[in-house]
Amino acid sequence: MPFSYYSKLNKTQKAIYRASDRAKVVSVPDRRPLQPYLMDLKVELVHGNPLAVTGAVRGLLNELVAQFEVPPVKVRVLAARPHDDYGELHGMYERPLSGRAWPSIFLWMRTAKKQQVVAFKTFLRTVLHEFGHHLDYELLGLADSFHTEGFYQRENALFRQVMGYPASK
Repeated sequence: MPFSYYSKLNKTQKAIYRASDRAKVVSVPDRRPLQPYLMDLKVELVHGNPLAVTGAVRGLLNELVAQFEVPPVKVRVLAARPHDDYGELHGMYERPLSGRAWPSIFLWMRTAKKQQVVAFKTFLRTVLHEFGHHLDYELLGLADSFHTEGFYQRENALFRQVMGYPASK
């Protein structure tokens, strides 16, 4: 069942939405090379150093980019999350306007109000969520990346595989 915003999409966007919703899983070819980056990320988040966290995320995403054979993506880890009346922004995927620039993922590692470092699994889910947008464009060839049930299923499957959890039923 489509999310409520589906009714506001035009015909082309609805077709993209449905294509996204049909794609349920992406398979990580080999999770073993990801493990050192996950360990680094876990340690560096505790220390709260954005440069070190950025390095760990870059390593993780560079390995995923290589395994999925998709173009690279830039990563920036920033301090406190921006927020407004609607809530806090956890991450953002930005496609380049020019054909020459790489897409970018922006991540915030501290909560907006209390300035606390985000928990490892929460932060990793945000990393993989934003990378999921990259996969929508570069692996699945979608013209846009909507938050569909299929998108969230792919994000969850990616997280479970990266963490080494059994597949969800």
